[in-house]
Amino acid sequence: MWNDFILNLNCMQLFKNSQQTLSTLKEIPFKLEKDLQKIFESNLTILTQLILVKSEFTIKNYRLDTVAFDEEAKAFVIIEYKKNNSNSVVDQGIAYLNLMLDYSAEFIVEYNERFNKSLLRSEVDWSQTKVIFISTGFNENQKQATNFKDLAIELWEVKQFEGDVLTVSAIKKSKSAPSIK
Repeated sequence: MWNDFILNLNCMQLFKNSQQTLSTLKEIPFKLEKDLQKIFESNLTILTQLILVKSEFTIKNYRLDTVAFDEEAKAFVIIEYKKNNSNSVVDQGIAYLNLMLDYSAEFIVEYNERFNKSLLRSEVDWSQTKVIFISTGFNENQKQATNFKDLAIELWEVKQFEGDVLTVSAIKKSKSAPSIK
């Protein structure tokens, strides 16, 4: 019985309260990765405080799901969506960070064309760039591999439930996370 209680503490349950009677909400899996991307891009500022620069941004031989900009940090953010947790995230995240820094001019041009502005390279804080992976779940290896205080890769879990309920939670790095430096 105690083990069941501990197990339930590790997973969030959602309930509907109808006249003091609780019923659980059932999780509804996303059919396609694109469904997850559409929800996020349509509500990007509400969910992330970022602004959408470009969906499906192609550079070199890479296709980035979402390129966004953090106005407060003055930095670009790449968002990648994963339908399941079987794909690698660290190698893809580092490759995308490298790509962004190697081709920074293309990101600035895309931003300037989208918003009809003249953002200069010197106005971007490239040290604040990051990659966010959004998925319905991540495995323990993925969580452990990104658990560095100064690694610019974040993991966010999203779940969809009946009744049009969506939960979004960033996976926090542990307080004892080491520095990659």
